[in-house]
Amino acid sequence: MDVTVYGPLRSATGGKRLELSPAEQTVRGVLDALLDEYPRAESQLLDDEGALRPSVRVTVDGETAAMDEEYPPDADVAIFPAMRGG
Repeated sequence: MDVTVYGPLRSATGGKRLELSPAEQTVRGVLDALLDEYPRAESQLLDDEGALRPSVRVTVDGETAAMDEEYPPDADVAIFPAMRGG
């Protein structure tokens, strides 16, 4: 599955487009697969308790998606970490 990452998350993943193989077709599955492959991204996505940071947005086919929402295998998934600056 292709996943697009934005902003400072690219420094942890080495690129904008990633090929991931999530165990389940949910946002949680994508994030688990991303963190398995790119552990340096964890601090940008998760807080100290391991929950998704409130400033992180994950979209599926352009719509904000809940963590356990299922999606089709060909969905367009994008992850937007907190952005700094002004």
